[in-house]
Amino acid sequence: MLFWILVAALTAALAVILLYPLLRGAKAADNIRAGEAAVYRDQLRELDRDLDGGLITPEEADYARAEIGRRLIAVSADEPAETPKPARHHRFTEAFVLLVLPVLGLCLYLTTGRPDLPSQPLEARLENPGNDVAVLITKAEQHLAEKPDDGKGWDVLAPIYFRTMRVSDAQVAYRNAIRLLGPSPVRLDGLAETLMAVSDGVVTEEARQVLEQSLTLQPDNPRARFYIALSMEQAGRPDEARQAFEALAKQSPSDAPWLPLVNQHITMNGGAPAGANPAAPGANPSAPGNPTQQDVAAAENMSAGDRQQMIRGMVESLNAKLSEDPNNFEGWVRLVRSYAVLNDKDRAAGALKRGLAAFPPPGEEGRQLLALARELGIATEGATQ
Repeated sequence: MLFWILVAALTAALAVILLYPLLRGAKAADNIRAGEAAVYRDQLRELDRDLDGGLITPEEADYARAEIGRRLIAVSADEPAETPKPARHHRFTEAFVLLVLPVLGLCLYLTTGRPDLPSQPLEARLENPGNDVAVLITKAEQHLAEKPDDGKGWDVLAPIYFRTMRVSDAQVAYRNAIRLLGPSPVRLDGLAETLMAVSDGVVTEEARQVLEQSLTLQPDNPRARFYIALSMEQAGRPDEARQAFEALAKQSPSDAPWLPLVNQHITMNGGAPAGANPAAPGANPSAPGNPTQQDVAAAENMSAGDRQQMIRGMVESLNAKLSEDPNNFEGWVRLVRSYAVLNDKDRAAGALKRGLAAFPPPGEEGRQLLALARELGIATEGATQ
């Protein structure tokens, strides 16, 4: 019952707020008209004083009095042709605010809301959080505030923080889990990813050291090997990066989900995809935009600057081909990733928008493009418009 009383009170308050400008506007118009009449009456009195003081002649006084009187009559006269219009407009608006708006809001709430759902205090929601991630996080935080040495709690909370974009909190949680439970590949890789997220995707020196520690515990860890190869690529060492990516590709199963991404980086660093899954986007060597064997052979004899220039030329060539034939999903995946590897986020976002125009998000290809953008840290705001 208290809920409905509050709803009625809020509705009445909202109606008053909406009606106030209308009522105030009518009153202001009346005040302006009354003020004009008062000004003209003051002018008539001042005119009489000027005449008595000999400041003006009787003829000038009669002329001025006639003009002021005409204006006073115009202000004071009733205008029935114009007065009803605002009144009718206000009556309709007032009826809408007082009747239609509350009824419409009530129907909307009864249709989409849950009036039958009982209220639950925070303590009760913490008892049964269900799938509410915010409540789960609050419950875990309360537990760790009481028992900060519970390593398992930090271990559970760290990836949840990371998935909800609380990167700094995730970093603290991973460090606490490592301190209390000891290092493991999963914890070390998670900590490295938080360090990279803080640095906008750059594999910093600290992140690289954490990844190398992860490899000492699990030498065949594909995630750590990929990020270490990526650090070489970002440092401008394409030959070392290509060799590291090729070694990872040889180690990976043919159906590994990360293999298409590895092959993309092999291509961007002047190599040829090897061991790729033909069904995966970007894994088909003969797809438009991939380097030919002649390109790869020529790249081996180039300097780092010339090789980078060659890669940019290949990317622009792929861009031109996609402008002519946008129905090439593998090409859009390759173009978006290529611009991201070249650290050209603006062009990557533009390529993403064009790719989504050809493959809208409701489809499987569109969803893959959006997932790729999130993986590469490319803004998706406005890309689907």
